[in-house]
Amino acid sequence: MSATAAGTDLTDKQQRILQYLREEGETKTYFKSRLIADDLGLTAKEVGANMRAILSGEHDVAVEKWGYSSGTTWKVSV
Repeated sequence: MSATAAGTDLTDKQQRILQYLREEGETKTYFKSRLIADDLGLTAKEVGANMRAILSGEHDVAVEKWGYSSGTTWKVSV
């Protein structure tokens, strides 16, 4: 399944977050919502709200809510 086909049911923001996780997840495992937000020009709240769709969908990236200390941390496996 192509990257485009995998994210067709997602909004533009959700697709941007998913693409970011695909690219950055090759070298990193843990991401803070606020750092994703900074890189994508979103707020941490927008990232958290949109991450739910990525968590509940079937994508080529596995995302798990990992912790909450000075912001939400996500564990990502590509």
